[in-house]
Amino acid sequence: MLRFDNLCKRYDTHTIFEGLHYEMGAGCVALDDEMGSGKSTLLGILAGTVEADAGEVWLGGHSLRSAPQRAKATLAYMPDDCLEYPQLTGRAFLEQVAADRHTTLDQRTLELTDRFGLTPHLDKRFEQMSLGTRKKLYLSAAALGSPAVVIADEPTGGLDAAARAVLVDLFKMLGRDRAVFFSCYDTALARACGATLIGFADLRKTP
Repeated sequence: MLRFDNLCKRYDTHTIFEGLHYEMGAGCVALDDEMGSGKSTLLGILAGTVEADAGEVWLGGHSLRSAPQRAKATLAYMPDDCLEYPQLTGRAFLEQVAADRHTTLDQRTLELTDRFGLTPHLDKRFEQMSLGTRKKLYLSAAALGSPAVVIADEPTGGLDAAARAVLVDLFKMLGRDRAVFFSCYDTALARACGATLIGFADLRKTP
């Protein structure tokens, strides 16, 4: 479901990483490495928001390079700041994601937003929300439709204990039939999700 091969990223003369390889099917994988190692950059490349200097990514069997629209149609992506749509309300964001995935904002997703404590915030604009509230909306949106790949950059940031428990349940559910790839410093939470923990050293091994 998610595959990348020989990924490389440089800024000027500084190489962030190179020669990264990985492939996964359904399940959860947590990327746990030191700060500044390039986790957000890698996840941005996998989501198609950052351009790699070399290598290729496949999402749901589609090449992000040669078939970007088909590849991105299989993806649910949660960036670190979740502020891509500052003027949208939470409800409008969920409705937009649902429309993009050719589905509707269903009762199951609304129940998930309620578990996250989002009901009082659905009619606020993203620019009015805390980081944790924005992240909970993006996490709720991951359940809309059936994206084959879920990529999340530090999904636990700004979440309280109750919301983290909901996140664990959500990732365990999504991981049954989807590839969930996320960065996380909280190894206990990653293990609670049933995630395989990896670092950049694992991604540099010859496949």
